[in-house]
Amino acid sequence: MVLGALTFLVLALLVALSFNLGHALRKKVSLQQHSDVLAYSMAVLEARALNYYAVSNRSIAASYVAMNSIHAYMAASSVTGEMMRASRGNFQLIAAQEFAQCGCKKCFKHCVHAFKALRIASKYGSAGRKYDRKVRGLEGNFNTIMTGLDRMVDDIHASQSQVHTRTLEAVRDGRAHGLGRLADANAPGVGELPGQVGRLNADELECAVDGRPCESSVASSPLKARARVMTEVANASRPGWPANRGVFFSYPSYLHGDFLKELRDIPGEGSHWVLPKHKGTAKTVQSPGALHGPGQSAGNEGLAVSADESGAMFNQWKHGIAPSGSYSVRVWSDKNGGGHRPGGAHQGRHRFEGVNTKGLTACARGGNCFMKFRANDDARRDWGQPRVYSYLSRKLRWGDSGKPLPWELNDSATVTFRQGASTGKLTLAADEGAALSQALVYYHRFGENGWREAPNLFSPYWRAKLHPLTREQAVKVLEAAGDEDAARLVQGAGRLAL
Repeated sequence: MVLGALTFLVLALLVALSFNLGHALRKKVSLQQHSDVLAYSMAVLEARALNYYAVSNRSIAASYVAMNSIHAYMAASSVTGEMMRASRGNFQLIAAQEFAQCGCKKCFKHCVHAFKALRIASKYGSAGRKYDRKVRGLEGNFNTIMTGLDRMVDDIHASQSQVHTRTLEAVRDGRAHGLGRLADANAPGVGELPGQVGRLNADELECAVDGRPCESSVASSPLKARARVMTEVANASRPGWPANRGVFFSYPSYLHGDFLKELRDIPGEGSHWVLPKHKGTAKTVQSPGALHGPGQSAGNEGLAVSADESGAMFNQWKHGIAPSGSYSVRVWSDKNGGGHRPGGAHQGRHRFEGVNTKGLTACARGGNCFMKFRANDDARRDWGQPRVYSYLSRKLRWGDSGKPLPWELNDSATVTFRQGASTGKLTLAADEGAALSQALVYYHRFGENGWREAPNLFSPYWRAKLHPLTREQAVKVLEAAGDEDAARLVQGAGRLAL
């Protein structure tokens, strides 16, 4: 009976040991799985945020393209009066040529032609004033569009800032914005993400955006350098017509047909066309007169939006010819209210505050800011691509309800044996376990050799994956979590599979 009782005692201890170890192992596996899921989920949130920045940055660039286009339309409208006045000047010259030939009795017809040419010149002058009045009627709509587009850029960036703030909240505590449901489903009773680990996550995300406060990467680029990036992207995105419109020895077909017909028909006869080329462009520029200069290499920070239209009218009528009636217009918007040259077709002012005129953290209500990727040429820093860390702890021996399980012998899960002066202790299972994970938010464009494209915030190809930890990264996270023993163990160990 004594032996049987001892045997049953040993069997009971073995059963308790088996249940404790099995339950603890299951809890530890589920804890590690939840840590991996949390790190990956936070990385997915960051990847979605970066993809949103990329898509919305394109919308911001498209806003500047739209500003270029409406300036191009305004310049094209404004040139109508100037083309009429160029023809007026040409017919005044033709009249002078006819007057020069009417000095004899047989040449009286030249005098008649001279007076007719002056009358035609007067008609061109009246037509020019008429088209000026029509363009002035467009000024109010033009200003409304410019104000709306400028405000839209600020509104788009405000949405970027809101997404950034909410993503920071999620990666700081691992529970905000729906992440807490992961713990309820995967690992009830799991501990909170340590605050210092959350701070590491937040800093990683901040360091991915140029201009945000960052502790662990390179310094932000200058404000003007960031402005040049968006300006260059916006100018490169212009469609063909606002960027480079022009025709050789012909009337520009994009002008209204009624205007072109009137321009040709006022003389009633003769030959009239554009010589040698009618051209125009619209661009986001450093200054209104820098329309035809180089791009970013010249330091174009996008302080103004400008458009021009120019050419020369050729008129041949009766016995006169005038090939030199040049015309030119320019329309621009800037922080000083813009301007127009010549001013006959315009009234009022149109303001444009410029591209990226404020620091990123000061763009609450203005500044035309955008999100730019902060590149880092250090491979150990993953080229600036953000990492996400997870460190979680959990009671391994207790049930999901937080109460001891039926097979628990005591609160400490230990059994002490005494044999004479000797004492032995058996721990059935560890009381608490911890899990450590890392995910990487990385850029990879689709297609062959897509990985060669540098990370940026203009193309939405950001993804997330679980990523192995280096020893240095593991030590940094463990120290941030306050687990000094584990940090020393990892620091002093040999090769570890992390």
